[in-house]
Formats: sequence, C-alpha cells, structure tokens
Amino acid sequence: MKISFQADNDLNARIIDAILRFNPAIDFKTAASAGFHTGTLDPEVLKTAAGEGRILVSHDQRTLPWHFASFIETHTSPRVIIITQSLPVGDAAKWLHLIWEAAGPEEYLNRLEIINVHF
Repeated sequence: MKISFQADNDLNARIIDAILRFNPAIDFKTAASAGFHTGTLDPEVLKTAAGEGRILVSHDQRTLPWHFASFIETHTSPRVIIITQSLPVGDAAKWLHLIWEAAGPEEYLNRLEIINVHF
C-alpha cells in the first residue's frame, strides 16, 4: 500500500503541482479539498489527516511540532513532514516523491521530520 499526503493550509501549492508532475498517481489532498481554511487549528488538521491515514505536509515549524507532540500522546499519526520555506520547490517535490516511492505507511508512525536539505 502506498502512502498518501495531506497539505496543510500553509503549504506552497507549487510543491503539490511539482510532485504530481513526477507521478500523477500520488495521492496528495489539498488543504481546500479537506475543508481547511485559514485559521483551521493544528489539532483539527492533525486529526483529519490521521483519520484518513494521510501524512501531513506543512511549512509550519513554529506551532505544528508542539501540537504534534501533544496529539500523539493520545492518537496515532501516520507522520508529519515539515518542509522549510527556504527549500526550493523542486527539491521539496523530489524529497516527497522519494518518500512516496521508498516508504510504506507503517514505517514512520508518530514521527515528525523536518526537510531542509537540498536534493
């Protein structure tokens, strides 16, 4: 079974476009299609993503790690990936594509990763 992604509100939409150019079969749900809007709280985003078995992808390094730590005290999360704002779109898409190709959904339960390394 392949992993699927959920974009947070703050994720640059160009990253989603770029990863889907690598492989249109990648399941990457946008924030809008999940019903998120500006101001949707992190715990709600985490709960929605986890409930659908999706890895949450975000740029939020300020509040999301803290909310994630609190969330996994009582819930299971497929994973959270934070992509730094300074990482070029193409590099972000390459990392996400690599993760999609190489990892199974069970491999990174309750883990948070920050991707800030150029490909």
